[in-house]
Amino acid sequence: MRKDYFFKTLSILLSLLLILPGLHIKANPTDPVKPGWQDEKAQRGWIQSKIQHMTLEEKVGQLFMIHVYGKTPTDPNYEQINIAAKRGGKNFKEVIEKYHIGGIIYFNWTDNIGTPVDVSQVNALSNGIQKIAMQQRMPIPLLIATDQEGGIVARVTEPATVFPGNMALGATRSSEYAYKSGQIMGKELKALGINMDLAPTLDVNINYENPVIGVRSYSENPDLVSELGVSQVKGFQDQNVIATVKHFPGHGDTNVDSHYGLPIINHDLNTLNNIDLKPFKDAIAAGVDAIMTAHIVVPALDNSGLPATLSKPILTDLLRNKLGFDGVIITDSLGMSGANVVSPERVPVEAFKAGADILLNPPDVDFAYNAVLNAVKGGEISEKRLDESVFRILRVKMKRGLFTNPYSDSKETSNIGTEGNLRIAEEITNKSITLIKNENGLLPLKKETKVFVTGPSLGNPVLLSGLLSSAGFTSSYFSTGTTPTPSQIATAVSNATAYDVVIVTTYTANTNKGQQDLVKSLLNSGKKVIIAAMRNPYDILAFPEVNGYIATYGNRAISTRALQRALIGEINPVGKLPVTIPGLYQYGHGLSY
Repeated sequence: MRKDYFFKTLSILLSLLLILPGLHIKANPTDPVKPGWQDEKAQRGWIQSKIQHMTLEEKVGQLFMIHVYGKTPTDPNYEQINIAAKRGGKNFKEVIEKYHIGGIIYFNWTDNIGTPVDVSQVNALSNGIQKIAMQQRMPIPLLIATDQEGGIVARVTEPATVFPGNMALGATRSSEYAYKSGQIMGKELKALGINMDLAPTLDVNINYENPVIGVRSYSENPDLVSELGVSQVKGFQDQNVIATVKHFPGHGDTNVDSHYGLPIINHDLNTLNNIDLKPFKDAIAAGVDAIMTAHIVVPALDNSGLPATLSKPILTDLLRNKLGFDGVIITDSLGMSGANVVSPERVPVEAFKAGADILLNPPDVDFAYNAVLNAVKGGEISEKRLDESVFRILRVKMKRGLFTNPYSDSKETSNIGTEGNLRIAEEITNKSITLIKNENGLLPLKKETKVFVTGPSLGNPVLLSGLLSSAGFTSSYFSTGTTPTPSQIATAVSNATAYDVVIVTTYTANTNKGQQDLVKSLLNSGKKVIIAAMRNPYDILAFPEVNGYIATYGNRAISTRALQRALIGEINPVGKLPVTIPGLYQYGHGLSY
């Protein structure tokens, strides 16, 4: 009898361990403080108990991360937009209640985040939708994500700290800067209630014609991409923001944008292992929380013609089984053309069957949700497989402290855009500016030099001219469209006649005939022409005869200000090319004064 009593008591105690959601295993005081339980078995037991009490509908809901229009959880101004956009409800509240979704992604164009950022509004939105999620029958905190890579892809801008982007980091060669940028971005995102960053990009940009990655990559060198990427991952995750490396298995060698088409990567296995996959392997070894799939076909890994997002050989056989990744796999947006190679109702189902855990941004939420739900009910997807993904999603939420406290203290917004953070971002940007050509010591500009600035408005000629004028230079500007017209080119050439030097702020000019014609017309007029490449550093391929060439790797104001300092000699450019400019300049090239 005493033995029966002992085992019965033990059984009760074990059951309590599984069902008590408030149980907290105290960390060793010598360990770094991290949210969530420190005992892995206790975590697993609690999560499994949670899953056992979830309905099928609640489990399927956890798989989806979607966007919703609005500034508040119940914003009435966006009801018709959300309905027309097939969001599945009028506002955040309706969508959460109807689909039990596991995550939200913020964009500027959905008005979740303004430009400039209203930090109080974003913080209140995040806390408001978390409150709604925690009031459901099964209270589960939301993943709230955005794309905050830095540089040309940044949803959170001023008054937050703006960084120059990955390729600028590559030009500094500094893992310390990569870590600090991730740490600061992570802290500021966390203050806004954003707990997941769909960054950094680990694609190795070895194709100068790549239209979608380019400066979003650190480099063409896989070792440098690994070093900087892992450092930035650690910076994010040390702030308990989920880092999401992308785009697996590597989007660096393509001349097709997967938003609009289906790229094919024709690398052999040796190239894939040594270049494309290396940064992802290193990120996995470093403990990255999440990996995003690419809508790219890689025949050496899967000869079916399916993109990686829909490929079981790539996501399950390679990423899960061979590379041993047990974190969260999230798809790239399912609304992109590269994902839609099967019928629309099959896309979310096939992505999940391939091995994805989170299905990002399907164009029709109701359609996608019910497609997956029906696939489970019909037996096409087993409930065991569903539970595996739900477990991973709940585990990362626990790991990053969301079950302990999903909310962000509004007082933390005072840590956004601090003087110290802005100073670090400026230091990084200054060190990234790369002087590639400087014929006859044209740079730095002499104070008596009259400077005319022109180029597409995306290149910030207005701001640059204003900064030069503020520094005491005689300067004026003329902005063109992204593709300058013959009339605009004629005006620029005419206006330049009164000036000694012309600076053209180009923006991916190596693929833009209008910009090329602008530069060549100015050269033909006899003017000394300096090119400031305000995005990809490859523009000089179209006009190697220019007198000077300097790369910023981005067109944010912080990069333009650093450019001005380099042009006038306030700083000495020390950046080194993180890529090769074919036939002209090697990886590592960079001049100084």
